[in-house]
Amino acid sequence: MRKRKHRYNINGIILCGLAIFVIGATAFCKVVDSHEAERREERIEAQKEKEREQAKAAAEKKRAEDSSVQPGVPVGTLEPAADKKIVYLTFDDGPSEYTEQILEILRENDVKGTFFITGAKEKYRPLIKEAYDAGHTIGLHTYSHDYSSVYSSENAYFEDLEKIAGVAEEQLGFVPCFIRFPGGSSNRVSEKYSKGIMTDLAAKVQEEGYQYYDWNVDSGDGANCSKDEIIANSVTDRYQNIMILFHDTKPQTVEALPQIIQSYKDSGYEFRPIDRAGFVSQHKIFN
Repeated sequence: MRKRKHRYNINGIILCGLAIFVIGATAFCKVVDSHEAERREERIEAQKEKEREQAKAAAEKKRAEDSSVQPGVPVGTLEPAADKKIVYLTFDDGPSEYTEQILEILRENDVKGTFFITGAKEKYRPLIKEAYDAGHTIGLHTYSHDYSSVYSSENAYFEDLEKIAGVAEEQLGFVPCFIRFPGGSSNRVSEKYSKGIMTDLAAKVQEEGYQYYDWNVDSGDGANCSKDEIIANSVTDRYQNIMILFHDTKPQTVEALPQIIQSYKDSGYEFRPIDRAGFVSQHKIFN
């Protein structure tokens, strides 16, 4: 009897051991499966992230290519989009101590603009990349903005343009094809330094792969108009496609900009940065 009872105890111990082993093995397998599932999810997410980064890099590469100088490739159209109400906010002469405030206003309003840069204030040059990374277009406005220098000859103009192109390339990795002449293509001051130079430059820059942009609305900030005057000058319904001249070097422009943006939003306009396929505003050339 004692032997049988001992044998029963051993069998019980064996059964309990097997049960514990099965439970432990099952739990272990679940843990292993859980870890494997987590690793699988991590691999899938890592692959998705890699694909997102690749897509982003490809999009940035295309954007840079679309914005860069390409001789022989047309840039923009003089015909406005008749079926759309579009505003192009353009800012000359920066970057400056006011550029960051303007970028913040544009960000808050989910609006993109265009900045025609100079080499005037070197300490603010990192804002060129900041503006570009935020989705704004960067254009060239000459390095010195010195009429007597840039309009003294065709060679002098292009030497100056190459300098500001170098600044843009240093900050962005490419040379933008969008430019704006100091004073616009219609300026008469250039005649004082070189007769007929604007006619020559307008043709030459396009041969070199650039496109020049003037404006059809002048905010008046370049003439140091007040905030209220800038608003009055800037808000109009005269055109379907409106290209406004501002300067991101004026505190009153910073003050006026939010109300100008809201006025155009209320009137059903959309905001776009200048791009390779969009509207080109150009003046009549007088020199």
